Amino acid sequence: MEYVNAFWVGGLICALVQILLDRTKLLPGRVMVLLVCTGALLGALGIYRPMIDFAGAGASVPLLGFGNALWEGVRDAVDSRGFLGIFSGGFTASAVGISGALIFSYLASLIFQPKMKD
Repeated sequence: MEYVNAFWVGGLICALVQILLDRTKLLPGRVMVLLVCTGALLGALGIYRPMIDFAGAGASVPLLGFGNALWEGVRDAVDSRGFLGIFSGGFTASAVGISGALIFSYLASLIFQPKMKD
């Protein structure tokens, strides 16, 4: 049942974002920023953690989950380090994901040769 919940929650998030992209004139970059900020806001309000507990990767993998991870990192760092945790908590919580994205992007650039369009 975990896989089913992850599938339909992740699919619903993706479908809603696709509708947002199709029905508005928002650029994809702005939609991505909106998703990260919304995930952080939902995490701060205590709404997103129960959704992750219910749907697992279906809720934690999309950009909403990244925003929530940033929020949780900042919250934990502020609890342990005080005010300076605002500046370090998000980096600590998301370091593995960001490092993975950089490493796998580099490896993909070694395997595939990008070409400029004429």
